[in-house]
Amino acid sequence: MASIGNIPQKKDAKQFDIVETYHRLLKDDPDVTMPVAAIEALIELLACSRAVTVYETLDLVKTQSDYLKSRIPNSISLSAGTDLFQRYMIQSLKPSSTGNFETVRQHLLSNGRLFVTRAKQARYSIASYGRNFVRDGSVVLTHGGSRVVGALLDKAAESRATGGNVRFNVIYVMNDARNAESKAVVTSLRAKGVPVATISEGAVGYAMGKVDLVIVGAEGVVENGGVISRLGTYQIAQLAKAAGKPFYVAAESHKFVRLYPLGQYDLGIDQEIIDFRTEDDEGDKTPKIEEKSEYFESSKIDISKPDAVDAVDFTPPALISALITESGALTPSAVSEELISLWY
Repeated sequence: MASIGNIPQKKDAKQFDIVETYHRLLKDDPDVTMPVAAIEALIELLACSRAVTVYETLDLVKTQSDYLKSRIPNSISLSAGTDLFQRYMIQSLKPSSTGNFETVRQHLLSNGRLFVTRAKQARYSIASYGRNFVRDGSVVLTHGGSRVVGALLDKAAESRATGGNVRFNVIYVMNDARNAESKAVVTSLRAKGVPVATISEGAVGYAMGKVDLVIVGAEGVVENGGVISRLGTYQIAQLAKAAGKPFYVAAESHKFVRLYPLGQYDLGIDQEIIDFRTEDDEGDKTPKIEEKSEYFESSKIDISKPDAVDAVDFTPPALISALITESGALTPSAVSEELISLWY
């Protein structure tokens, strides 16, 4: 696990590769989210920076943030982190009484590390709060391998293992493209004594009659209270709504992003999920993005399109019962107020 307490300082800002650093942080710590990895990368950048004024520091962070977002095929989630950190910097960068900018910079780095620590702890705060949504005898449907949902269900399972009165079952929607990830979540829950049934994505409608509630994660929570999450979340939300089942989204506040999509095709990314072909096109098998191993090993990536594994969809607020955050349960309409409190 990467430690931001021991930030390498061999390179200066001109030599610093923020894309490589971002991928390294994700690779070294599988539990870190994209927004937090982006913030950690910016903190490493500041540690290497030789900027001597507030303006230079803010300009450096903005330039590098924009570059990082331009190099990642789906930058929605990480942009929540970079934008939030830039706002934090504007609020924190105040002139030192001694007139020494180095004192200001060290204060910023120290508080930045605390900022990241709190962001990581948010997952466990959500788990402690969200486990109360899992009632005795309930059946929970989930999918997507969300870390925060995994932590929430683990917390509920721990209560069961320690003699608690909560007995619940889980229906996990398997994703063939992420088979290893899906199996890891299922294995973890079963090891804690939680009965888990696995179903294909095509069986969600059939299984919904047995479900008491749906809990999913999110890559980003947008301004209108909707969420951007793994492809398939939208159709699960529609089925839950039709069946009268509550649909909850567990998400940390650092995933709240200043974006207001009007529909599935207004996310600012071109995913090419619908790809019309003829027989003449079948011979062209040129990949649109490098394989995952190469994706993490080099910053020189083809940024043309996200692959199917990383595809996302948009779930509108009308389909969401509540958002479970470290601040408690929020209605989708309260997201705008939360964004205002974060940004202003």
